[in-house]
Amino acid sequence: MLNENIRELRKLRHLSQVELAGCLHVSKQCVSNWENDNILPSVEMLVRIAKFFGVTTDALLGLEGHNTVCVDGLTAAQTEHVKQLVADLREANGEP
Repeated sequence: MLNENIRELRKLRHLSQVELAGCLHVSKQCVSNWENDNILPSVEMLVRIAKFFGVTTDALLGLEGHNTVCVDGLTAAQTEHVKQLVADLREANGEP
């Protein structure tokens, strides 16, 4: 799952393996090995990959089945407003 997610995110960004490797400061072979499920990235690299693509590590690992909303740059009050809006929409759709 991780290998497929890295490949998919890379392709969505229209990046080659060489370009992604350059962005993450690793070799092209490293990216190729991740995508071919030959090796796993370290925990630190997993975090760097997730941050680069703007996803959570859970999403990268395939453990998260939900969409996420990036609230970086918002104030705490604005973040709470977004959370309440999502909760209101869920309730309007009959979800818990």
